[in-house]
Amino acid sequence: MKTRLAGSMAAAALLALLVAMPALAALRPGATAPDFTAEASRAGKDFSFSLKEALKKGPVVVYFYPSAYTGGCDLEAHTFATEKDKFDAAGATIIGVSADSIERLNAFSSDPKYCAGKFPVASDPDGKVAASYDLKVTAAQPGLNDVRGVAIDHGFISRTTFVIAGDGRIVATLSSEADHLRPDQHVARSLAIVQGMRNGKMPAMGAH
Repeated sequence: MKTRLAGSMAAAALLALLVAMPALAALRPGATAPDFTAEASRAGKDFSFSLKEALKKGPVVVYFYPSAYTGGCDLEAHTFATEKDKFDAAGATIIGVSADSIERLNAFSSDPKYCAGKFPVASDPDGKVAASYDLKVTAAQPGLNDVRGVAIDHGFISRTTFVIAGDGRIVATLSSEADHLRPDQHVARSLAIVQGMRNGKMPAMGAH
């Protein structure tokens, strides 16, 4: 009973932290997406992800999220994995970015309930990639555990998705804070955008 209560209190504390995260001035559509290279994991194996190289194949959906193995992030990863074939059909690459360590991401990327080995997730432990997209990382909060009961020892990046065209321009910025989007809505909206791009329909610039 005490363990369950402690887990519930930790989950409530994490939820309160994520809800309290301020709206941030993320890079807007029309801006050039900052290039980055980061250590990433796909299906439990780490490699070096290069945005520049990925853009050579077509649009890239870069989605920043607070932490692996937390409710909303788990839903978002699972939804991206479920819809991966549709992103492939639209010629789009998916890359998730968080402050999780590569060790945590090796487990998360291969977990059949979440990324399921379908797409990579990159580690941004010092928040440099997030900062280049005008996103801030909140400080790590002691005493917070993930859904497995493992301590979360890193900061949290605001949930924000960027859809980037092959020429490096940001064509859409989706923010949970500014746009009040649920985690799964980031997936649905970014998929609709890349499908539209595939059909020659670019989203209106200057709006989220």
